Amino acid sequence: MLTVGLTGGIGAGKSEVSRLFVRHGAVLIDADRIAREVVAPGTPGLAAVVDAFGAGVLAADGSLDRPRLGSIVFADPEKLAVLNSIVHPLVGARSRELEGAAAEDAVVVHDVPLLTENGLAPLYDVVVVVDASPETQLDRLVRLRGMTEEDARARMAAQATREQRREIADIVIDNDVPLDALEKRVAEVWDDLARRARHRGADAEGAE
Repeated sequence: MLTVGLTGGIGAGKSEVSRLFVRHGAVLIDADRIAREVVAPGTPGLAAVVDAFGAGVLAADGSLDRPRLGSIVFADPEKLAVLNSIVHPLVGARSRELEGAAAEDAVVVHDVPLLTENGLAPLYDVVVVVDASPETQLDRLVRLRGMTEEDARARMAAQATREQRREIADIVIDNDVPLDALEKRVAEVWDDLARRARHRGADAEGAE
């Protein structure tokens, strides 16, 4: 098994790259999706969040009111730390469970938006960074996601810098390119990752 940490700045196109990896045969573990699952209605995670922040963070249907919770935690670093202390261990446990269910020769891609910011690079065999210029990021956020330019710039500024992400990268995928060029580059990277996974499998068999 080869574990891959996939990351990139907001608007860099990481989701498109993860989709292409899955098409090639990767096992995808999406940290954002798991973070939503572990605080779904009826879960211990949601109960812990309500204990910490009060019933005011619940929507009328009993689900987590994310905008409401966000307005609380992103204005207070201590409260954000409390939320992270609840959610991150649950996400980690579920991620390990999913990874453990993968085949021995699998390429397991962990889609982790804040991999750089949280110092998680050492957890993976290979770190792949999807890179795009700030101009490209801004254009995508405004044009495709409907953000205001002010909001988009604020979201970008809250993340690691482009240089910080590239520093931890084993492989960089340039996404300042048309989709067909991106597909070609992802295919090249996939071949490299699959070869590494096969070598790891062979090494493990030889050690037995």
